[in-house]
Amino acid sequence: MKLSIIGVGDDGLNAVTAAARERILGAEKLLGDERALSLLGEAAKGQRVPITGDLEQVAAQIEALGNATAAMVVFGDPMFYGLARFLTDRFGKDRFEVLPHVSSMQLAFARVMESWDEAYLTDVSQHPLPTIVDRIRTAQKVGLFTTDRVGPAQVAQSLLNKRVDYFTAYVCENLGARDERVTRGELSEIATGDFGALNVMILIRKPDAPDRPRDAIGRRLFGNPDDAFLQAKPKQGLLTPAEIRSLALAQMDIAPGSIVWDVGAGSGSVSVEAAQLAVDGAVYAIEMDPEDHELITKNAERFGAGNVLPILGKAPDAWKTLPDPDCVFIAGAGREVINLATAAYGRLRSGGRLVVNMIAIDNLAAVRSAILEAASGSSATGDVSLNVWMVNIARGADQLERLTFEAVKPNFLLAAVKG
Repeated sequence: MKLSIIGVGDDGLNAVTAAARERILGAEKLLGDERALSLLGEAAKGQRVPITGDLEQVAAQIEALGNATAAMVVFGDPMFYGLARFLTDRFGKDRFEVLPHVSSMQLAFARVMESWDEAYLTDVSQHPLPTIVDRIRTAQKVGLFTTDRVGPAQVAQSLLNKRVDYFTAYVCENLGARDERVTRGELSEIATGDFGALNVMILIRKPDAPDRPRDAIGRRLFGNPDDAFLQAKPKQGLLTPAEIRSLALAQMDIAPGSIVWDVGAGSGSVSVEAAQLAVDGAVYAIEMDPEDHELITKNAERFGAGNVLPILGKAPDAWKTLPDPDCVFIAGAGREVINLATAAYGRLRSGGRLVVNMIAIDNLAAVRSAILEAASGSSATGDVSLNVWMVNIARGADQLERLTFEAVKPNFLLAAVKG
């Protein structure tokens, strides 16, 4: 017997479809939270089975239904960040039928008279707030289900902390109920407000607003100018040049959820830009110099890259307890870079990418041979896809009213994909 999951509103049975009403009135058992069940009135004769927010308990209650004819009543659209998503994943779609009602998200956009067909919609209970804030930054419209712990005030303050201040905000409380309230204001006003737990937050981008804070214009996801990063004065200019950094990050092929190692991270330029690509992942910046380790932290804060995790220590010992990476970047010289590249390749996940930046051609040949040997020596790794580049770049400069070019020291890149 299929369990009917039925969406209702504050009008209860008066506003549901004929099919939904038939399922509710014919049910031997009625599941729902106390508020939803109270809206069904006396016409619904089935045994009331209150449910809570404990998903495992709800699953156990469904298991206990046996062959009884049952209906579950929830608010709005059960499939839109609702309980039905969990239940169909847990028990399979064949076990249920879903009869939706108008969702509170639809009601909220209707109340503020904005379309929602291209809006970024999410639930702060299911995604980290920093990730949501980053997505909001470039959105035109946003709809958020907030929670008791992360309400509209906390969302607004998190946006302001990132200097995102170019949205008009609406907080729609108790939609469909007699005490419904819609509050419109600037983010600074919402950040100091007090709102009920049942709300939807709508953000509408102001016309001609930039997609980043005004003082961050020119900061790119990757390939930022070298002088955008703090560097130790005696070692000024030793960070990976912007052009080489861009090529290396492209070969690392970083996905939003990637685990990245930056070995010998220096001041953290590669780490920071990798973190801006791996928005849902993590970048472990491994550096043995305490001064550079501190600079990594400062540069991560400078770019708002909270997923950069500085590791003070010497590789490979420093990465022993780290999760296996999807991508590894190594910059170095001498025999050490050969050993590190080989060891890092061994830790790569299947399909993972290793990129090594060197300035000595002897190291390039040695690292290439070592990776090929490591791949052929283990049946678990399979074939390796390996490419190398010699990169010569000259930057234009004005000198004595003439255009000249200043050469960047040649770099050698090796990129390997683990089979």
